[in-house]
Amino acid sequence: MGMGALFGSLWFLSLATTPWLLSRAIDHGLAPRRPGVLIGWAIAVLVVGAASAGLGIMRHRSMTRLRMAAALQTADLVMTHATRLGSALPRRITAGEVVTIGISDVWTIGRAMNVGGVGVASTLAISVVATILFRTSPMLAVVVLVGVPVLAFFVGPLLQRGQKAGLTYREQQGELNTRLVDVLGGLRILNGLGGKETHLSRYDRESAHLRDQGYRVGGPFSWIGALGDGLPVVFLAVVVWLAARLAAGGELTVGELVAVYGYTAMLVIPVNVLIFCSFDVTRGLVAARRVVDFLRLPADDPGGVPGPDRAATLRDPGSGVVAEPGQLTALAGARPSDAAGVIDRLGRYGPTDATWGGIPLAEIAQPVIRERILVAEPAADLFAGELRDVVAGRDDPDDERVRAAIRAAVAHDVASELDRPIEWSGRNISGGQRQRVRLARAVHADPEMLLAAEPTSAVDAHTESAIAERLTAARRGRGTVVATTSPVLLDQADVVHYLVDGRVAATGTHRSLLESSPGYRDLVTRVFS
Repeated sequence: MGMGALFGSLWFLSLATTPWLLSRAIDHGLAPRRPGVLIGWAIAVLVVGAASAGLGIMRHRSMTRLRMAAALQTADLVMTHATRLGSALPRRITAGEVVTIGISDVWTIGRAMNVGGVGVASTLAISVVATILFRTSPMLAVVVLVGVPVLAFFVGPLLQRGQKAGLTYREQQGELNTRLVDVLGGLRILNGLGGKETHLSRYDRESAHLRDQGYRVGGPFSWIGALGDGLPVVFLAVVVWLAARLAAGGELTVGELVAVYGYTAMLVIPVNVLIFCSFDVTRGLVAARRVVDFLRLPADDPGGVPGPDRAATLRDPGSGVVAEPGQLTALAGARPSDAAGVIDRLGRYGPTDATWGGIPLAEIAQPVIRERILVAEPAADLFAGELRDVVAGRDDPDDERVRAAIRAAVAHDVASELDRPIEWSGRNISGGQRQRVRLARAVHADPEMLLAAEPTSAVDAHTESAIAERLTAARRGRGTVVATTSPVLLDQADVVHYLVDGRVAATGTHRSLLESSPGYRDLVTRVFS
């Protein structure tokens, strides 16, 4: 910012020097017909003009560098905090809001950062011109000093209106981008269900509403643009008219009249810059508020006490669920959100009163939990790369281990070779294949406790049966919790917790619950049929 202010000030100073040099050339060279003196002043004008061109280039470069640096540093802060939030990110902010911050807000903030440099330079230029004019004509200096606040008086209310409308527009923009991300993510499903046109029409309506809001935002900002270009010209006309009257009355020489015109014409630039600086600051404040709100999202504290020294029991007092190490535990309920809430609490995603080996999960160091307890989300992203790298995740790929995980997840139909490329989020494979690749990745990680929500919801009955058998074999001796209403998975479980309104209503094996719990029997029969 300092270099921008320096080069901007020197550039404006060179612009202000040029009219003075022209007045000297006219009054001391041209009017008295002294060619030698005129040539000397002409050379001085040429030198200052060349310096002005160089300073203008340096000013632009420094401002561009500042703008890019501010935008990229903001983007880096956003990305760092998003990484810090980890898988808690989608639970605290929508994907559309993150997209809007990344592609819009960071660049708006970068543009607003230019205000410091060009704003200081413009203010200094106005002060220098007013001082020069005071030596020429105190009345003209007063007009300049009074005229700038008058311009601010006209623009100020428009800025307040624009900022208020901009906040509303920015919120609606984030919501619309969220819908767009959701639709794009589920486009294949929408095509299959025939819901593409319904979502398209809804997006069209919301987009039209956002467009109308954009017009309301553009109203005051368009007036700011018009005033930014128009008022300085009016200001120029007033000053020149006054100077011409003074010259006609003999109070100013011809050279001084030319200089006054030059000073005032040059003054149009800093005045215009200040008006548009206020425009950029207004938009930058709106964007900065959204970025600050994002950066204030609380990240989980990685510190805490050590976990149990060996495989231990997970308990969720809120639901009554108990998950023993070395067992396959199933959660079955009519509302998938109930089981998902239990898994989130057992995995310490969000507030939890769950315990692990009698130790509150909230007090255990987060890296320990993430190392030993894995939550396999049904919509977890797949990174782009070869199949072996996608399945291996953070580990170095071992082909035999990768193949074993693929066999356990019955994902052999994804590719015959492990070097098949998988696109980001698995866009080049089907929904069922994506689900099984996610399961293979979770099996490959071999956590002490695996928590999975609906791991077979997108596969056929034959594949589901094979997954149930192979997953049980692959996880033998390790703890596994699955949220499911699949009879074949429930039949493989050592313990089934039947959830009603988020609480355990009955516990037992699948077959014993079929006999003893009518509600469980109705749930499984309804799903199976």
